[in-house]
Amino acid sequence: MKNSLLAALIFPFSLYAQEVPKLTDAMAMKLAEKPLHCINQEYPNKTAHIINNAGEASLSPKQLHPSFYGCFDWHSSVHGHWMLLRLLKTKPDLSVAKDIENILDQSFRKENLDAEANYFTRYQLATTFERTYGWAWLLKLDEELTTWNHPKAKTWHQNLKPLTDKILNSWKTYLPKQTYPNRTGVHLNTAFAMAFAIDWARANHDKDFENQLLEKAKYFYLKDEKTPAYLEPDGSDFFSPSLEITDLMRRVLPQKEFVQWLNAFYGKRSLENIEKIPVVSDLSDYQTVHLVGLSFSKAWCMKGIAGALPDSHPLKKEFRKTAQVFLSNGLPLLFQGNYGGDHWLASFAVYALED
Repeated sequence: MKNSLLAALIFPFSLYAQEVPKLTDAMAMKLAEKPLHCINQEYPNKTAHIINNAGEASLSPKQLHPSFYGCFDWHSSVHGHWMLLRLLKTKPDLSVAKDIENILDQSFRKENLDAEANYFTRYQLATTFERTYGWAWLLKLDEELTTWNHPKAKTWHQNLKPLTDKILNSWKTYLPKQTYPNRTGVHLNTAFAMAFAIDWARANHDKDFENQLLEKAKYFYLKDEKTPAYLEPDGSDFFSPSLEITDLMRRVLPQKEFVQWLNAFYGKRSLENIEKIPVVSDLSDYQTVHLVGLSFSKAWCMKGIAGALPDSHPLKKEFRKTAQVFLSNGLPLLFQGNYGGDHWLASFAVYALED
């Protein structure tokens, strides 16, 4: 009873009130607390650094990554920064705006970001670090700066450029050699990363990279049909593999071709399954809590797909309605777990809440 009353107070738009979830100022403040707390929290930490010799074994997360050392792992720190930047850009009157600006000033210092860029060449075997999930979020962060005409944003964008260029060059080198897509529901998922990369390429007018991504997406997924989405999810998924592919292909194909592709891609059984709310048995488990993120990523995929469909398509209204159900389910859970969700889920929620 107590939890139900609390949820009704915190989430007036949730299942308790049957209203559409919105990124209000009040919700933005609550979500901002998560990265504001963890951006500078160095431990616990999952570095993903390959130790090449005994000298590297003693390097701390902050020594390896002076900008993106917090929030448990590099990619979560990157998309935590994206979230704070997004809120500062779209809601500049939040009471925590100055706190956000101070954090970004520190993280976007030129010497820190130069060290982040140098990581990819300084350490042996670092060329595959965060490929391609972290790469995708770094480009999303850069895209946010690219599209913001603000004096500080221009400085931060310029300081980030060496790291952006490093990742961009790595991706352009890797993409022709990527023979097969990764179809899992976790970090390595190829469709998710390619979708964000296409967004970046279009925002930055990089036609060569965009065309490279479009052709590879068609090579990977254009002939897909009758996807077995009735087998989703795995027990630690935060992506729906089939929805990520669909969200990518709506960026790749003209509307008429996309509708034809979509109609062949999903069968009734698969559609029914992907609309089911994930069962999260243990919010304190760092892997099981991924399923909360699955609600958010399903929501943003369904909203994006619905926006690409003609009004006559039955999935347009269905996906919009189901996306709101996923948001209403996931938002209360975001505030009931531990650091396993606190270090990353707010970013997913902000991205899913936006239109």
